[in-house]
Amino acid sequence: MLSALALFAIMVLTFLDVSGRKIWSQSIPGSLEVTELLMVVVIFGALPLVSLKGEHVVFDSLDVLLPRYVQKIQQELIQLACAALMLALAYLMWSTGADFAAAGETTAQLKIAKAPFIQGMGVLCGLTGLVHLAKAFWPTEDESSEGGTL
Repeated sequence: MLSALALFAIMVLTFLDVSGRKIWSQSIPGSLEVTELLMVVVIFGALPLVSLKGEHVVFDSLDVLLPRYVQKIQQELIQLACAALMLALAYLMWSTGADFAAAGETTAQLKIAKAPFIQGMGVLCGLTGLVHLAKAFWPTEDESSEGGTL
């Protein structure tokens, strides 16, 4: 829902910005900054859901050559690797956000604080890591019966 609202806001902002430039030769100040921040919300807000539903882009053309038990082990290892990477990324983003907050980092034009967005990215990466961790230890019915892919 959050990603959908952010995407809708980007569409409205872009429409108004382009219309303003064409009709009044005046764009919305800071529209690029707001669009960038909203893109963060769109991408990272959707990440846990994409992981939960297993809708990542995959390369599975060799899976037909692997025995069923190897596919199961492969999926569990991939889920664990994704969990570790996402949790590490969450930690790094949370730490970077704390550093940005301490330094008072803001966007150039509108002076919007960057720290909440970076720490939000960290929280969503952490949630995504937990999703992958759960999928490694408790595969869904689809993954256990079909072999599931990331």
